[in-house]
Amino acid sequence: MAVVTIVGAGVIGVSWARLFGAAGWEVRVSDPRPDLAEVVARDLAGLEVTATHDLAAAATGADFVQEAGPERTDIKEQMFATLAAHTADGVVLASSSSSLLPSVIARGNPAADRIVIGHPFNPPELMPLVEVVPGPQTSAATVQRATEVYRELGKLPIRLKKEIPGFVGNRLQKVFNDQATYLVQQGVVDVTDLDDLVRASLGLRWATIGPFQSGALGGGPAGMRHLVEHVGSQLTFEIGSPDPAGLGAVLDAVEAAYGTGEEAYRSLAELRDRRTRGALAPLDWPEPLAGAAEGGRK
Repeated sequence: MAVVTIVGAGVIGVSWARLFGAAGWEVRVSDPRPDLAEVVARDLAGLEVTATHDLAAAATGADFVQEAGPERTDIKEQMFATLAAHTADGVVLASSSSSLLPSVIARGNPAADRIVIGHPFNPPELMPLVEVVPGPQTSAATVQRATEVYRELGKLPIRLKKEIPGFVGNRLQKVFNDQATYLVQQGVVDVTDLDDLVRASLGLRWATIGPFQSGALGGGPAGMRHLVEHVGSQLTFEIGSPDPAGLGAVLDAVEAAYGTGEEAYRSLAELRDRRTRGALAPLDWPEPLAGAAEGGRK
């Protein structure tokens, strides 16, 4: 049985552990948090999971490592130094980081060729995407192995050609969220109506086809070029930027609409996960071509 070491028992790490465990991997979870045993017993019930505060022990003998620790460079450098020292050559050391570049995490690490970003969308056990981001020293073999593992887990790994801050998913998300915040600040729409608008239009559309494919269809038989030259030529308005000083009011509105605290979080997460599970199968996730169409996905 293949062994995976999950570093970090937060929301992302626990979700990764469930995903690997359901796929038949032996799961080890390492985190210095004092309540680690309680977290594993509560959130990973039914799975055979080894929990330990000793990262070196958790990494020894692992076949794959998925790190999901704090987004701090100094902590990740320390963790990956330990992982490099206690894993065999060829073992992928993947980070779930959503913001730190692989070149930064791998700085000065003797196993830099084995370090790669495997950035999921939350929760990893449900969302199909994993962004595979190599650093300048990441080997082709590491990228290939990471891609294979994620595909075997039923994910859709997208391999970026090079590193860039925010990767692709979060860069797109930032632009979109900035405009959403701006529209609320300008009094154009409120928080809940904006969410409903997205769910009933762009969210639904982009769940079935991507923005470029949507553009190809939007122009009719003449394709995206026709769309850009006609409808697109009239979209000349300034989009504006959110006011950082007014962010508090938007956050207040979000909290008033959806609540905060453990109970509200669990209720929202259950709603999200139920809807996500309901949407995945009709949308052909895991994607039927995920294991066979590598030639068509670069």
